[in-house]
Amino acid sequence: MLQNILLEREIYASEEHKMMQKMIQDFINNEIIDQTDAWEKNGMVSRDIWERAGELGLLCIDMPEKYGGTGLDFSFSALFIEELAKKGVSGPGFSLHSDIIAPYLLKYGTEAQKQKYLPIMATGKLITSLGMTEPNCGSDLKAIKTTAVDKGDHYVVNGQKTFITNGYMSDMSIVAVKTNTATDKEGVSLLIMESDSKGFEKGIPFKKIGMKAQDTCELFFDNVKVPKENLLGEEGLGFKIMMTELARERLTVALNAIGGAEGAIENTIEYTSKRIAFKQPIAGFQNTQFKLAECAAQLQVHQAFLDRCTKLLSSHQLTAESASIAKYSATEMHNKVVDECLQLFGGYGYMWDYPIARMYADNRVARIYAGTNEIMKLLIARGLFKELFQKMKRARKEHHHPGE
Repeated sequence: MLQNILLEREIYASEEHKMMQKMIQDFINNEIIDQTDAWEKNGMVSRDIWERAGELGLLCIDMPEKYGGTGLDFSFSALFIEELAKKGVSGPGFSLHSDIIAPYLLKYGTEAQKQKYLPIMATGKLITSLGMTEPNCGSDLKAIKTTAVDKGDHYVVNGQKTFITNGYMSDMSIVAVKTNTATDKEGVSLLIMESDSKGFEKGIPFKKIGMKAQDTCELFFDNVKVPKENLLGEEGLGFKIMMTELARERLTVALNAIGGAEGAIENTIEYTSKRIAFKQPIAGFQNTQFKLAECAAQLQVHQAFLDRCTKLLSSHQLTAESASIAKYSATEMHNKVVDECLQLFGGYGYMWDYPIARMYADNRVARIYAGTNEIMKLLIARGLFKELFQKMKRARKEHHHPGE
């Protein structure tokens, strides 16, 4: 099987990692897989599975113990992301909650905000989402139109967000808003908004190509009052915060991609070893062997790179460019691997009852969210030509004349 040729991954080699891996696998096999059909029919998972993940210590894993986490490093979160992806589990938005929202609070929140939200987030009794994207803007976050007007001791928020993971089930969302509009201090700020606030409404979950058990929806704000103490970080620094934290988000997408690719290959090896055509297993044909060999080679290369990125993130050294490379390359690889694997299933690969069909539908969005892959290439290019771009920017300033 696949594990026979892959190098042992040092990053997950400790006894603690192996124990957690076994616990995660049991959790998925015993408590998640059988609920997938029901979750897809409902368009969302159950709140029970969130609380069960909290009981097992699988939420907010790398948060400090005093805030309800386990105090482990990010590699344990990475392990959880990969194991879910191997089994094609896309319903519960655990990673966004634990690996994006929780770090936002830990790094930029006040002590009161940390104490209020992080411990209950770790239990799964409070589900969170992130409100960035709007109908009029996707990757261009500076173009958001949701506003927060300063009213002294509170803000009044009006606007709309879309494509919000965990949106329908979320109890709290960190929302990007424009503050001080039409002034010299205009900028993007982040607000902690609780979903039971008056004027905070949720749209019906979208019907998507894939990730059918994931509750993705719109959020609407109609004169929502948000206390000033719910400002996350400093006013006007929201864009900078989001750009800083996007490296971690993009790495989680890449980890999901390599986990999903491994699961697809394993699934296909098993199927082609049993499926008979022309009096022999499909795996007996050279085309099958070569296709899966190509997929396995790409997976191994990406695992090595992603392990390096995971270590860098754990030590706060992962750059935006490396995270962009990881997200871009791993999701492109995942897309190609799943496509090749589905082909080897023949007609059965197109049937929803087969995991490879769900994997095919679920993985496509990874090249879009957390910044499209076109944006990733732009960010990588900026790193390559950083000095040139700075020189060009200085030249433009020098040749600019007031009144032109």
